[in-house]
Amino acid sequence: MKVAIVGSTGVVGKVMLDLLKSRNFPVSELILVASKKSLGKKLLFNDKEYDIVSIEDALKMKPDIALFSAGGSTSLEWAPQFASVGTRVIDNSSAWRMDSSKKLVVTEVNSEVLTKDDYIIANPNCSTMQLMVVLAPLHKAYKIKRLVISTYQSVSGTGKNAIDQLNGERSDSGPEMIYPHSIDQNLLPHCDVFEEGGYTKEENKLINETRKILSDNSIQITSTAVRVPIEICHGESVNIEFENQFELDNVFEILKNSPGLVVEDDPINNLYPMPINSANKDDVFVGRIRRDFSIKSGLNIWVVADNLRKGAATNTIQIAEKLIEMKII
Repeated sequence: MKVAIVGSTGVVGKVMLDLLKSRNFPVSELILVASKKSLGKKLLFNDKEYDIVSIEDALKMKPDIALFSAGGSTSLEWAPQFASVGTRVIDNSSAWRMDSSKKLVVTEVNSEVLTKDDYIIANPNCSTMQLMVVLAPLHKAYKIKRLVISTYQSVSGTGKNAIDQLNGERSDSGPEMIYPHSIDQNLLPHCDVFEEGGYTKEENKLINETRKILSDNSIQITSTAVRVPIEICHGESVNIEFENQFELDNVFEILKNSPGLVVEDDPINNLYPMPINSANKDDVFVGRIRRDFSIKSGLNIWVVADNLRKGAATNTIQIAEKLIEMKII
């Protein structure tokens, strides 16, 4: 399999490289693409050095799969060009997620929608991604009526420069300010840019992508996204109101038997999902599972996952694996 990684020097691109190796993905030829300032540099993969090439040169090589993690503008310009030469593009940006002609895929939830006609496939936003692994089986069982989502998102969701700001503040080295305020010792109720209605782009992604992935526009959703001073993993406090009544024991049973999901719920022994334990893992972790007694069919859950892995790189590789498994490529 001839594989291109567009954005190979970024934080997600580097995780993709690690996963291609650890998951034994069938790479016969690797094409590493980055911005012009990185041309001529080398990256190591499977004990071999690879030159970073331009996106123009990568296109000429006609890869079987191109894994994009280089931002929306790059994807809008180049993904259709790769698709036009027969390359299957799996894109991590927001460019194609809400395009009605493109599939928005979480492998454990809706990979069956993939067909041979799909040449550009969208990866959901990291905060949406981990949530869908938990919500999809519950929606199937009880039908979700309303969601109140509060996120606690690490700085790596913004990128390497935000990690540098956090660490620079902690070392008092006068870092470049990526956020409008200090992030160390602080919380920013401000993920991405503010849009019409007072919601941020990140908050609107949670609303719109959830409805698309679950194929249900009737779900009422509100969200608040907060940036927290940790490097990796997003946490989410989620209040769910179901159409149908449920038994808590059945909820646990459903979640324990759902793929890609680990239940960590033993509060008496202080067991619940935490970023410090979830980092560098591919699963989504759920805990603090408890009934909301203020409404008829309400449930509270706490969800944590590594935003660079399942939130981005892992799902990308899993989609590629699914395309092979389904004999689409």
